[in-house]
Amino acid sequence: MKTDELTIAAGVRDACIEAALAGYKDASISGLCGEGALEVAISAMRRLDLNETLESLAKVDEQTERTPASQR
Repeated sequence: MKTDELTIAAGVRDACIEAALAGYKDASISGLCGEGALEVAISAMRRLDLNETLESLAKVDEQTERTPASQR
């Protein structure tokens, strides 16, 4: 895999993990059991807007390209 592809894949993975953790936390706070909270976490990953995620990754990439190497 190319570096760009790995960066995109890692960004999507991170977004899925973030969505799952937030869904699980919200479900647990709401009083769902572990199994129910896991179902909510999986549902959060399924609802993740991939277009929005990829656009966010592109914006971060653009900002990184514009930042001088001495400031990174």
